[in-house]
Amino acid sequence: MADFKSTTGPTVFIDGEAGTTGLEIRERLAALPQIAVRSIAHDKRKDAAARRELMAAVDLVVLCLPDDAAKDAVALAANLGKDAPRFVDASTAHRVSEGWVYGFAELDPAQASAIKSARRVANPGCYPTGAIALLRPLVENGLVPADHPISVNAVSGYSGGGKAMIESYEVAKTGPAFELYGLGLAHKHVPELMAFAKLTRRPIFVPSVGNFRQGMLVSIPLHTDTLPGRPKVGDFEGALVTHYAGCHLVKVIRRTDEPKSGGRIEAEAMNGTDRLELRVFGNDEAGHIVLVARLDNLGKGASGAAVQNIRLMLGL
Repeated sequence: MADFKSTTGPTVFIDGEAGTTGLEIRERLAALPQIAVRSIAHDKRKDAAARRELMAAVDLVVLCLPDDAAKDAVALAANLGKDAPRFVDASTAHRVSEGWVYGFAELDPAQASAIKSARRVANPGCYPTGAIALLRPLVENGLVPADHPISVNAVSGYSGGGKAMIESYEVAKTGPAFELYGLGLAHKHVPELMAFAKLTRRPIFVPSVGNFRQGMLVSIPLHTDTLPGRPKVGDFEGALVTHYAGCHLVKVIRRTDEPKSGGRIEAEAMNGTDRLELRVFGNDEAGHIVLVARLDNLGKGASGAAVQNIRLMLGL
């Protein structure tokens, strides 16, 4: 159990609670009576001294800020000594930084324990959560070589694009039905994806957004004749099932579980949950495989993962 500053239970400050992720985290924490959420006055949100004072008074700070602001927030608390809080950073700023633990509890058998004891945890990105969940067990099992050419294709609801994108769909009504983006092929999620999927070759990552508020599909096509031993659908399923055995938020859906799916999958079925579903679609005769992850980009892809990490760090 953590050494809490409060004698009545752990306290949390969400720095940036007015944004989409911050609001979702606050709503989830409201369902946990053990945790007291401390807020800063609206007119003090950018007051460094006031924020630092609140950081010193709580057990844990959740950063729901742009990357540069998240780095500034950590620096603000750097000299608080024994009063320094623990951090969960929901931005991209520290996901591959030294001294930060990656907040995907199902990454490997030791990850939840690492999160539990960490002072600083970097919450995963929504897209990398799906891609890493699919690829990490396959790379570790030798089914997919670390230097294999990988293409990751993904679609998210528009809530993953932040305030401006949400307003373009919900207020201005100018958002397109569907669009690809990140076509400069230098998306900020790629370093994180490589590091925690254990890839040594840079993957091609093509994100997209659709005209629905939330929900996400991440898909990875593979030619099995380019892989060692030409593995079959059952080999991929078996590796994923073994890796996630006992995980209550990550579930592998086998072909036998959904024999009448018709080879279709839609993006919104996990909305409102913190679950992540993994599937292997394939045609062994043709040697074609498509790995698919489905999640709520605001759930396991953001706020749900943050609260999972908060619970681990606070011993709840």
